[in-house]
Amino acid sequence: MTWLAVPLYAHAQGLSNAEIGMLFAAPVLAQAPLNLVGGAYTDRIGGRRIMLASCCVVFAAGLWFIVAQGFWMLLGGQVALILSRAAFWPATWAMASELPGTRGIQLGRLNAVTNFGQIVGTVLVGFILAGAGFIAAFATLAAIGVLSLGAGLLTPASPPRAHAARHPLAGYLPLLRRRIIVYTMMCAYLSALPFSLTMSFYPLLLAEFGHGEGASGVLLGLRAAGSILASLLTARFVRSGPQTLWPVMCGLAVAASIGFLPMVNHVVPIAFWMLVVGAGTAAMTLYFQITISEASTSAERGSALALGGLGWSVSHLSTPLLMGFLADKFGIVVGFYVLGGFALACALLIAGTRRWAFRAS
Repeated sequence: MTWLAVPLYAHAQGLSNAEIGMLFAAPVLAQAPLNLVGGAYTDRIGGRRIMLASCCVVFAAGLWFIVAQGFWMLLGGQVALILSRAAFWPATWAMASELPGTRGIQLGRLNAVTNFGQIVGTVLVGFILAGAGFIAAFATLAAIGVLSLGAGLLTPASPPRAHAARHPLAGYLPLLRRRIIVYTMMCAYLSALPFSLTMSFYPLLLAEFGHGEGASGVLLGLRAAGSILASLLTARFVRSGPQTLWPVMCGLAVAASIGFLPMVNHVVPIAFWMLVVGAGTAAMTLYFQITISEASTSAERGSALALGGLGWSVSHLSTPLLMGFLADKFGIVVGFYVLGGFALACALLIAGTRRWAFRAS
């Protein structure tokens, strides 16, 4: 919901493209360390408590945005949302990786449900904005935070975990020495790049092309629709290891969809590229989740997945800043062309390092 509402809300208040980029990039400076803390404490206290705290923060952020005026108040709400996400993702990924059944299928189902929520959120907020305005949209977000908290309370609690008597963050240095962890962080970065654009500059591009809030919500929802299809259809086939071409193919799909989307201002090609970018990011996300889960033990999985999540944090920090600068200097369309070329370079880097990553460190 906030991916469409917040940038349009900031734009309506007169913020420049550079300020909107800062609005989405600056809070990520806090996301990265909290992401690591959340992953470490997931291994200590379990993901359920982290998940419940995240739901409470979403509720508070929805209320805050109702009264937020100007850059600094909007930044405060963004900080709350990004901190909530930083703790939420490694916690739920770790919980899903421990469910009975095939790990890839369970993670695929989790990703599919997540993307279904993105469809509902973007489409719903588009129509709410068109019909009732920003206050109604943020009030709805707060209400969904309460419903999410109730659903989380119904989730069974895991038994307490035994852990070594050491600092919770002490396990990160050994993980960072593994090539496979660094490699999966690169994959996570590329998989998150379209997310970073979806919650910052995709809505502004669609607005510049003349599409209203309702149409923009539907088009942004198509990215999540592509992710659902990919999460469910490829969950049985995504494989880790140095031989698979999954991350390379997904990276090329992401690069093409970002670079080609602004070439034609028509609903049909825009919808197509939204579906493609959704499918590519979903398959890439599933790939790095499976790879990290297979490369880590259950006692360190939350920390390992948090390191993978750092790739997301770096994308959420760098992409809005770069895109904001490019949009102000050369125009938002040129910015998408440049980001598409950058994504292509990332895909080629992944192709060149995948065999190196799986060799013993």
